[in-house]
Amino acid sequence: MKSNITKPESLQPATDTAVYLFDDWFDPIEEQVRDRVRSFIQAMIEGELDETFQRPRYGRRPQSPDGENERRVAVIGHRHGHRTRSLTGTFGKVAINVPRARLQAANGKTTEWNSKVLRTYQRRTLAADALIASVYLSGTNTRRVRRALKALFADGVGKDVVSRVWRKVKSDWEAWNARSLAAEPIVRLILDGTVARVRLDRKATAISLLVVIGVRADGQKVLLAIKSMGGESTEAWRAVLDDLVKRGLRQPQFLIVDGAPGLEKALAAVWDGVPVQRCTVHKHRNLLAHAPERLHEEVTADYNDMIYAASPAEIETRRKAFIRRWRLRHRPVADCLEEAGDRLFTFARLPPSQWRSARTTNAIERLHEEFKRRIKTQTVLPSVDTAAMLFWALLASGQINMRKVDGWQTLATKPIDQPIDLAA
Repeated sequence: MKSNITKPESLQPATDTAVYLFDDWFDPIEEQVRDRVRSFIQAMIEGELDETFQRPRYGRRPQSPDGENERRVAVIGHRHGHRTRSLTGTFGKVAINVPRARLQAANGKTTEWNSKVLRTYQRRTLAADALIASVYLSGTNTRRVRRALKALFADGVGKDVVSRVWRKVKSDWEAWNARSLAAEPIVRLILDGTVARVRLDRKATAISLLVVIGVRADGQKVLLAIKSMGGESTEAWRAVLDDLVKRGLRQPQFLIVDGAPGLEKALAAVWDGVPVQRCTVHKHRNLLAHAPERLHEEVTADYNDMIYAASPAEIETRRKAFIRRWRLRHRPVADCLEEAGDRLFTFARLPPSQWRSARTTNAIERLHEEFKRRIKTQTVLPSVDTAAMLFWALLASGQINMRKVDGWQTLATKPIDQPIDLAA
């Protein structure tokens, strides 16, 4: 007698019966949640209208005492049906039956009642708009947002919707550019620029984004300005600095720059006498550009020994040794280092706990890298204004967070007046 070796269905391997993720998007949990959301929103709007009329639907008007007699409260309007509206939120897209009503005005005429919960012509919740903007900021273009959010919004969102949502950010951007800086306790500024390609007169054009980061007295970094300019000339930087001063920014105690001549001239015109630190990373790149490739390792080793020395005295000694050695081996390297002067070592006038954060413009360089990663999918941005606004939005939306600078506990200590001895 043959035995039945057929296994019950419940014993079949899970891989034979499982529904794959992309085979069927229907989820009973999601469906029930959306039904509850639809009912909740409708009840919220109905309750708002009941409060306006001071009575529920089909309910009697309230009465108010008037001596022995009672009179009914005057009618302030009447309902007249419902209309269907669609609303897209983080819960997906739902169809809502919105009540309609007419309100009696003092002049005897009637006006249409408008809900404050669901605004006129509103098609998406604020959270949905924020989600669309966040996906766009995370590094995708307007066309790909539809595919990215299709599972959530069912029909997806077109590129036009993304563009309209993005334009809503512009009002916040304009308010941010005009805000007062008088109350900002800024003690240090970090200034640098980067290049972006934008569409100008239907042609791809390279523009400069001039960025200013401030360091508050508690060590927290904050973005102060981002301006689209044609380059990093003295006039361009002067326009950025003058705008900061006009909005109330007080004179900082310390400045960190990338070494651009135009920026240094602009700073000298606005805040002459404030200690300026040349970025040591930018200078390192300049040194390597002046040396043959076979000498790069030696130049880097000598430069790091000098920059990362433990005390001002050691920095001074190793700088003199660097100059003497490279004057003999490859003079352009020594000349390039001498060009920076004592501004390359201004950080040594600060407490050692601050040296790491004061030596470089790395705080801005990180923002540049994140910005370039973000625009990689678009190559050319649609306009000049979009470039600066996108840079700002990455910080405003929380896509990028800036931490406190190293050694912030000693920021109240002012730089000493004695610079590094440059005699070699």
